[in-house]
Formats: sequence, structure tokens, C-alpha cells
Amino acid sequence: MPLTDLPLDQLHIYRPEVPEPPDFDAFWTTTLAEARAAEGEGEVSVRPVYDTLLNTVDVYDVRFPGWRGEPVAAWLLVPRQAKGPLPTVVTFAGYSGGRGVPTDHLLFPSAGYAQLVVDSRGQGHETPDRGEGAGTQWVEGFMTRGIENPHHHYYRRLMTDCVRAVDAARVLPHVDENRVVVQGGSQGGGLALAVAGLSGDAVSGVLSDVPFLCHYRRGADVASEGPYMELAKYLRWHSRESPDHAFATLGHFDGLHFGARATAPALFSVGLMDPICPPSTVFAAYHSYAGAKDITVWRFADHGGGYGSTPRIHLKWLREQGLAPEPA
Repeated sequence: MPLTDLPLDQLHIYRPEVPEPPDFDAFWTTTLAEARAAEGEGEVSVRPVYDTLLNTVDVYDVRFPGWRGEPVAAWLLVPRQAKGPLPTVVTFAGYSGGRGVPTDHLLFPSAGYAQLVVDSRGQGHETPDRGEGAGTQWVEGFMTRGIENPHHHYYRRLMTDCVRAVDAARVLPHVDENRVVVQGGSQGGGLALAVAGLSGDAVSGVLSDVPFLCHYRRGADVASEGPYMELAKYLRWHSRESPDHAFATLGHFDGLHFGARATAPALFSVGLMDPICPPSTVFAAYHSYAGAKDITVWRFADHGGGYGSTPRIHLKWLREQGLAPEPA
């Protein structure tokens, strides 16, 4: 597989000017205030799951109010017999995925962390997307749902859910509210950047691998596989003469703008042969990130990044940041 984008020396200096919507801060301040004020369908609930067949990890089914108070599903995994509040990793799923099953998520609890694994509305199986803006034009997938208006766009709802997941995590009895890390790959990596930018001091660290949802116009121009191609397909048939309106909507959900507001230390990763999230989109997000940061470059990797090498890098970085649990 060849390199899919700019050579590494150019990526290190790639800092595009991506216009920010003038109402960006007001849009998200209002959105989150409305979500937090919604009565919804109950407060955070935590129910033990007894049939996991696991001997070292306890699992809980969590429901918390997300967008407009609508319930969002999550798994909470906690090392069995752990003492005291634990550093906690809040994990967001990749595109078209959800929280899966508990045995998909044993790394962090095995290393002593609590972990909250968040379902993705409309993508997972436990959190439906009731949607908005019915009747608007869109193509398959989620990228163009509500693209005519940022208030109706799908990612307004999903990103709100993810911010509310951090709100929920910080009140769980197993969680050290001062050591909450957001984590994910691809879509999950983009969502982690969004939450870091929107949640302020509530987030203590960010693990963003091969992040999606960054520099949309470049993604639509360069990606040869994956969800950015939904934008190209939409623009091929709608707004083909003037795509600016669509990208103005997407600007409200761009990781570059969230990262510019983030303060928690962050570790990025990028694969230079990634056809889904072009390396230039990842480096653009990395360069715009305002907090302390580092990036792991996988020169011969595709969208899988470092694959099995990534967990050790994550755990080592978290320890260096003072975000590791106490030795057993």
C-alpha cells in the first residue's frame, strides 16, 4: 500500500487555515446547556451485570441522559476488589460501532483503570437516534444527516452524548473525577477531541488514535475509502455548484476547532498509509491542539495504526502523565 497523502516532512508543517463558524462557541454553549437542563428519562443508573463469566472484572450496565435527556447506554468495567476511586478511561466507538460486549474492553480494567464504554446513538444497538430534520437530503451513513443545518446535524447529538458521558462518569462511585481520560480511534478519536474541547478541566488526558471528524474538506478531497466519501457522494448530487454551505455546517463539528480549545495533555497517532483518515487531516488536528501533545507516527500503517503495539504506548503515556492507578 502506498503513502496516501503528503510526505512526512510536509505533514510536520501542514497548518491549513480552516474557517471557524462565528457562532461556534455560542452554538455549543447553548447545545450543552439545553442537554444538561433536560429532565430526560431519569438520572444516571448503574446496574450490575452478573453473567459475564469474568473473574477479575466487574461489569455494570450504565444509562445516562444525553442529547435532550435521551438515555444513552454504556458499560462500566471495574477491576474486581479495586479500592478507592480509580483513574477512568471514557471510550468512544469507531464509525458504525457501539459499546459492543464487555469482553471487547478488558485492557484498561486489567491495567487497574475503570472504563466507561459509550454506545453511539444510531450506530450501536442500545441507543437509538430519534433524529431531527426529517425530509432533508442525505446519503447513506451519518456524515450528511442534517447537513443543511448545524442544529439538525447528527454529530450535534452524538457529540453532546459524549460530553454528557464525561459528566456521568464523574459522579460514578468508582471514578476519580480528577483523573478522567477520553479515548478512541477513528470516529472515537474525533469524539475524544470534541469532548476535550467542550469539557474543559473535566478531562485530564486524551488518547486520540487516527482521528476522524477533522478537516472535513481535506478529507472529502483526499480520502479514498470510508465515511469522508459520503460527503463527496452527497456533494456530487447536492450543492455541487457551491459546497460552502455544507462545509459551514460541518465546521461546527470539526476536531480542529475543538482541539484549539482543549487544555488536557493529548497523545495522537497517525498511519501514513491510511486511506480513510488522510494523514494531513490528522496532522491538521494535531497542530491545532492547544494543550500539551505528542503524536505517534506509524510510517507503514493503514487505518489500524499501531494495532497491537498501541495499548502499551497508551499505558506508558498515561503513567508518564500521572494518570495511572496505584500499583496493586
